[in-house]
Amino acid sequence: MSKVVVGMSGGVDSSVAAYLLKEQGYDVIGATMQIWQDEDQVSQEENGGCCGLSAVDDARRVANTLGIPYYVMNFKQDFKEKVIDYFVNEYKNARTPNPCIACNRYVKWESLLQRSLEIGADYIATGHYARIKKLSNGRYTIAKSVTEEKDQTYALYNLTQFQLAHTLMPVGDYEKPRVREIAEEANLMVAHKPDSQDICFVPDGDYVKFLEEETGEKPIPGNFVDESGKILGTHKGIWHYTIGQRKGLNLSLGAPAFVKEIRPETNEVVIGGADSVFSDTMVVNHVNYMAVEKIEEPVELCGKIRYAHKGAPCLVEPYGEDKLKVTFKEPQRAITPGQAAVFYKDDYVYCGGIIE
Repeated sequence: MSKVVVGMSGGVDSSVAAYLLKEQGYDVIGATMQIWQDEDQVSQEENGGCCGLSAVDDARRVANTLGIPYYVMNFKQDFKEKVIDYFVNEYKNARTPNPCIACNRYVKWESLLQRSLEIGADYIATGHYARIKKLSNGRYTIAKSVTEEKDQTYALYNLTQFQLAHTLMPVGDYEKPRVREIAEEANLMVAHKPDSQDICFVPDGDYVKFLEEETGEKPIPGNFVDESGKILGTHKGIWHYTIGQRKGLNLSLGAPAFVKEIRPETNEVVIGGADSVFSDTMVVNHVNYMAVEKIEEPVELCGKIRYAHKGAPCLVEPYGEDKLKVTFKEPQRAITPGQAAVFYKDDYVYCGGIIE
């Protein structure tokens, strides 16, 4: 019997993943990753998210209902180094990070998988809405889930072949309403628990306050400038802005104004009109290949430049050492440095990387 450690967040999806795998005959162990930095119980309760104290209580109760062993594993140090420090550094360099992708790759998979293999497990499993697919060339990739609007493949593009070979994602075969029904049928008390939405360590969405607390620094005001360098006004510090942003600029220019570029070296935020935030080309680095070992000649794919982006047809070609040049058929809005670009063929991930 294969042994699997299920990463349990206390939510309905990971709880149902554990239930389904048990029904399929796996030897299932539940585990919650403790990633919160040292803090008191009150703030942990508030921070909740997928890893607060209430998550541990809920996951433990589900494990009891299912009759499976349950552990809390401490990954605080890994989370601090691989997720929080990365998040802070990206913002300081005027890039817009995606901490959930970093957490998936380096904490949920690298750390949890290693710990699970050490205790004799064959696989880890999660409640992600995605499916693992083995292609005819022998490589593993992530295929879209049955539920298009819940699909989480974008946030999983960075997993390695070894990680994919040791991962199960049973929830990807079901629509979300059906997942809640299964939870009800199995008498799981989280059947109607709401989904967590925000970045778990910034639950109030106030990134700037978090950055101030984490770094002990305050954002430094600077100039809004137009594309020719003319000063248009004063900004509150570059941490407050991201490419394509329109709200909160407090500029009266007689026409809609958008953030076109952020320049950390001069502490300037470049402002342009609506058309200025559209572009049809980008360079992608830190590429992770899934469906193929490498792209060696131009290939037509569908490119997604942020989680909520629908994806658009593009030509992807090798560009220098370990980079890709991407040309979209039509200009795309707000291509943002630091965000992930994920490329699909049919319904599966071909490769992905970070927008440079």
